[in-house]
Amino acid sequence: MVRITQWRNKCIGCNICVEVAFYRWRISTKDGRCTLVEGIESKGLFTAIVGDDEYEINKTAAKHCPVKIIRVEKMKS
Repeated sequence: MVRITQWRNKCIGCNICVEVAFYRWRISTKDGRCTLVEGIESKGLFTAIVGDDEYEINKTAAKHCPVKIIRVEKMKS
């Protein structure tokens, strides 16, 4: 399993994560920031647990995020 974490309040809405992994990221029409699909909010952090098949594509999204607010990590079994 893979954990994706996003510090959404620091998002600038550049849309790169949406372009890289459109099924996991969306742009909010309310505030123009990127939203982690199926992300659960806790203390300002949004987290989603996804399958291993999403690891590489979301690592790419995190790498290209200009404000470095996305973390992608494999969870221990």
